[in-house]
Amino acid sequence: MALFRSSLLARSRTETRLLMRLALPICGAQLAQAGMGVTDVMMTGRLSAADLAAVSVGSSLWMPLMLFMTGTLMGLTPIVAQLLGGGNIERIRPNVHQALWVALVLGLVAGLLLWFTVMPIFRLMNVPEHVAELSAAYLSAVAFGMPGVALFQALRAFSDGMNHTRPSLWISLVGLGVNVPANYLLIYGGDGLVALFGPGLVGPLADIPALGALGCGIATALSMWVMSLAMVLYTRRSRAYAPVTLWHSPTPPRRRMIGELLYVGVPIGVAIFVEVTLFTLIALFIASFGEVVVAGHQVALNFTSILFMLPLSLGMALTVRVGNTLGAGKPKQARFVTWNGIAVCILIAGINNLILWFASEPVIALYTHNVEVQQLALSLIVLAMIYQVSDALQINMAGALRGYKDTRIIMAITLVSYWLVGLLGGHWLGTRGLGNWLDPLGIYGYWIGLVVGLTVAAVLLGLRLDRISKAVKDGRWQIPRS
Repeated sequence: MALFRSSLLARSRTETRLLMRLALPICGAQLAQAGMGVTDVMMTGRLSAADLAAVSVGSSLWMPLMLFMTGTLMGLTPIVAQLLGGGNIERIRPNVHQALWVALVLGLVAGLLLWFTVMPIFRLMNVPEHVAELSAAYLSAVAFGMPGVALFQALRAFSDGMNHTRPSLWISLVGLGVNVPANYLLIYGGDGLVALFGPGLVGPLADIPALGALGCGIATALSMWVMSLAMVLYTRRSRAYAPVTLWHSPTPPRRRMIGELLYVGVPIGVAIFVEVTLFTLIALFIASFGEVVVAGHQVALNFTSILFMLPLSLGMALTVRVGNTLGAGKPKQARFVTWNGIAVCILIAGINNLILWFASEPVIALYTHNVEVQQLALSLIVLAMIYQVSDALQINMAGALRGYKDTRIIMAITLVSYWLVGLLGGHWLGTRGLGNWLDPLGIYGYWIGLVVGLTVAAVLLGLRLDRISKAVKDGRWQIPRS
């Protein structure tokens, strides 16, 4: 028994090191990309409330589109991971080329949607005319960057599947490095440069007009294309990808390969879209509760979202590890990799909860000086500590299932758990309560709905993952080959 435990711990330590080596750069890349959004909000907020509102409203439209594209293209990661694990290197290149075709189409469609559909949406949302015009200008600029970010995400999915997650970190940092100065220059114009450096150091740049929200959109599109081109150059020149010969002999569109990518990827994109819209709709529902409630909700959610980046990245890394192991023809080892990853995610969720318990008060004080907002946010942190565990479990179980190319069930479970249980259940508790047993709970009802919805998702995904991993191990389930 002691020998078995020692062997199990050794295997676990080895696998955990491999998993974390993949996950940490992914986490850094996620934080860098989130930093671009923070930069946009901070810089436009210092210019005017109208520009801040325009960027905030505009982001609520283009971000879900981008995340849907990202999720769809993530279908490439398990395909590449399994081909790599099985030593079928020569089949990786045509699959990546199909993903690039799909990315180009998705990016163009997303850009056209941002060009031609936003004003009717703003009228439906009763957005003030001035804010709507500023936001439409912002989105018209962002639209030019959508094909670029789609191509970047396709190449990132390929690189992740090849076990190279660091390039996306460095290139995301490059994007952030472009976004910050470009934002400053284009949002504030020459006057901002004069205020920062003085008229003697600026020279002809002093005549650049302040473009506000439009400038923010141009800077965002510019950083998207810089990241895309940087990823193209890196995958072209790095020796790590040399066996794939990615940029030789372009492969024309192939229906079967594109069909497989969409079969695996579209459910991922829909699941991510559903998750994003869950939080967007909750924000809309609670708007009538008053500014203190909205602010407290946003502060608590923002703080916990930052901590959630590591479990999220762990789930993405788990897709790669499970895919690699299955591709190598080791289904028994893949089951061990899966459940070892789930154990690691529970440990990380526990560490996050310790951070929430001990650091919430000083961190929330950095967000706001309003005592009422601080108290509300602190009270929500208790519920956040529960859903951190459920959320970490469900995102990592979904990541493992993506490694098995079992993605449609993720979409179905997400729809039921997030919208039916989480959103509708939370709305009912928040606005109606439970008849004579429980009065309406307000914002707490929505957060309880989140906890229950995420817990239901974790349980259902866990049952599915146990069934699939066991069936593959026993030879009763065959994974589709690329």
